[in-house]
Amino acid sequence: MPLNNKVKILLLGGNIWFFGEGLLGPLFAIFAQRIGGDILDISYAWAIYLIFAGILFILVGKIIDKYGHKEKIMIGGYALNTICTFGYLFVSNPLQLFIIQALLGIADAMATPTWDSLYSKYDNTVSSGLQWGLSGGLEKIVTGAAVLVGGYIIVFGSFTTLFIIMGSIQLIATIVQARILVK
Repeated sequence: MPLNNKVKILLLGGNIWFFGEGLLGPLFAIFAQRIGGDILDISYAWAIYLIFAGILFILVGKIIDKYGHKEKIMIGGYALNTICTFGYLFVSNPLQLFIIQALLGIADAMATPTWDSLYSKYDNTVSSGLQWGLSGGLEKIVTGAAVLVGGYIIVFGSFTTLFIIMGSIQLIATIVQARILVK
């Protein structure tokens, strides 16, 4: 099954992003505790992210159906996510974490529905199952590897090192995804 260039860009950029994002994985709880958060603060932070993302997934989906600009909105989401990841470097208390989580929810809402819509648009209908299998399967594999790598970065480095690496990887993912504008 040959993948067209736009699908290749979406897969490559998406999986680079999942690797960067996956580095934090379950270490998020340890980070939240280090900035003074407790179990409820971790719950609030995660809930804020999910609620912002969930509400805005619906709104962004409606907007892209009506006005288009999917590629630009997706890239904007990737860019905002990159900025927020670097923003973790400046988080020193739970309130600041809540703000970053809300912004990450916005970024996810900009990136994910548009990515899905574009991936569906460029889908090879002959092997659609395999193509969607690649999307979901590679995401899980890459994220699983990233969680392990993230653990090693924290053990042998620091959260500062982790966030710099995460943000740098997500910047690369944003640049890769931006190639969809010219292909």
